[in-house]
Amino acid sequence: MLTGKQKRYLRSLAHHLTPIFQVGKGGTNGHLIKHIEDAIEVRELIKVSVLNNCLDDPKEIGQELAQESRSELVQVIGKTIVLYKESKDNKKIELPAKA
Repeated sequence: MLTGKQKRYLRSLAHHLTPIFQVGKGGTNGHLIKHIEDAIEVRELIKVSVLNNCLDDPKEIGQELAQESRSELVQVIGKTIVLYKESKDNKKIELPAKA
């Protein structure tokens, strides 16, 4: 579980990222989850965009993606989801210490 301070730090890093995945009218599926797991292992922090033709709530999609990919939901703002998971092999992000 991330602390508020860690989430703020990750949000500041994610601000400059562009979304690398999109969730459309088909919603989430196993293919998307697999690609997110692979990308998050390499990058640690990713953005996912929810398209306008998707009728599901972005907050619910964010929670589902985080749960299925075993990552942390950092933020859902508008139709953009930010996910974080510490990488086993490609650790780049050093989180602030937990208080």
